[in-house]
Amino acid sequence: MEKPSYSRRDFMKSTAAQAASAGAVVGVIASGAVNAAAAKATAANSALRVAFWGTGARGQNHIDAVLKLKSQGRNLEAVAVCDVFAKHRENAAQRIQKQGGQPLVTGDYRELLDRHDIDVVVVSTPDHWHARMTLDALAAGKHVYCEKPMTHTLEESQQVLAAWRKSGRVMQVGCQRTSDGRWQAAHEYLCAGHLGKVVQAQTEYFRNSGIGQWRYIGLSRDMTPSHIDWPMFLGTEYGLSPDVPFDRALFAQWRCYWPFSSGIYSELFVHRLTELLLATGLRYPKRVTSGGGIFLEYDGRDVPDTATLIADYAEGCQLVVSSTLCNDYPFDVCLRGHYGTLRFDLSKDGFDFLPQRPQVTRMRDLRPEHISVPKPQDETLAHWENFLQAIHSNQPSLCHNTPELGAAAVVTTALGAASYRQGVVWEWDSATQRAMPSNPAYAQGWEALSQSQSLPSHPAGWQPSVTHRSQQRPPDYQKLAGPWQSEIDPAS
Repeated sequence: MEKPSYSRRDFMKSTAAQAASAGAVVGVIASGAVNAAAAKATAANSALRVAFWGTGARGQNHIDAVLKLKSQGRNLEAVAVCDVFAKHRENAAQRIQKQGGQPLVTGDYRELLDRHDIDVVVVSTPDHWHARMTLDALAAGKHVYCEKPMTHTLEESQQVLAAWRKSGRVMQVGCQRTSDGRWQAAHEYLCAGHLGKVVQAQTEYFRNSGIGQWRYIGLSRDMTPSHIDWPMFLGTEYGLSPDVPFDRALFAQWRCYWPFSSGIYSELFVHRLTELLLATGLRYPKRVTSGGGIFLEYDGRDVPDTATLIADYAEGCQLVVSSTLCNDYPFDVCLRGHYGTLRFDLSKDGFDFLPQRPQVTRMRDLRPEHISVPKPQDETLAHWENFLQAIHSNQPSLCHNTPELGAAAVVTTALGAASYRQGVVWEWDSATQRAMPSNPAYAQGWEALSQSQSLPSHPAGWQPSVTHRSQQRPPDYQKLAGPWQSEIDPAS
């Protein structure tokens, strides 16, 4: 067998050097056109003026990140805050004022769209507002940092993706762990052929809370219609949710209810799935199914407390994502290839390679090893550094989590949620960007590949002609199988 042209020693040197440079930014840089006005507005010597739309817990994290970067000498200004809850926007404004800023304060983000003194918008609202705000911000010429999930619905994901491509703006989707270099390093390791044919990946997000997931966000007496713009929160003007009476739980614990969130699917699965998509090079699934239920948390919620999603890809790979909110005992996060497994310990750096038995692989030089890739000390800060680098370089595709990756994650998890709720296995047609119920042709397609003894497909970037031994070919004794074309035994 011809050995891979990219040795493990070379690989480890390469990934270590990449992780050490540019604040552990490890990414694929692709060229992107940005118009002259955009380049002028985001020149490296110009202050980037940031507005925050949604200033609850996660919004406050982003304000802290921008203020910290500014204190470190980055040319940033926090210039506006917006939230439907007066308390949230007042707290956010005070946070900025303590650092010497004088932000604009509003309860309606639309008042900020036409302001030429705002360059960047941070969207950290409930999920059902992500797409509308992002589309409006891109149309107004703003760069966008949008929290995950990029959108609430599958259809919205394609709308945002198209708008971003047309805009020339820089957009970062907020799965901040994609700025941990291990996922890109794992992808390079895979593409170098060290795993052989990759067939499956799995990940998890197991948690437990004595008061129920997302119920730990407390309700307070000042959450009233006099302090909260309830119609704006609902977004009924845009058809974003039903018009329902004011409810503190719907407002503060919105992740428990379908109109505003998909629960496990959008709040947890998107995080973990995005990492695996980055590591494998996969994007849109071919088929998605999901099961689960509300098995313990009978607290008035809509969304399940336990769920498992299975996504199959045309490249010949399956991703499994599982979660329960009622027990925090995990299972391995890993990529499974014919030659070996990559195992990730999210509390540590890098990943481990665990070889398969040489009796199977016929490769006796494979040894267990750890590939070290330094972790960012602060993932949110690292994600912001990457976002700013993309803006100042005028290269939207430099972001670690572009809308292309964000849309793929939303499509997969939205199909999973739909499968759970509707009892239907879904397929995705990338050519038409449409979902459809699955049918027997799916399994028949794989069977046809086997019957024609086809070569396997692979994720983008894989080099099977160099790195993969065609063990899928039937051994010689299979020639005795038939079918017999006459009375003569093939064995004769």
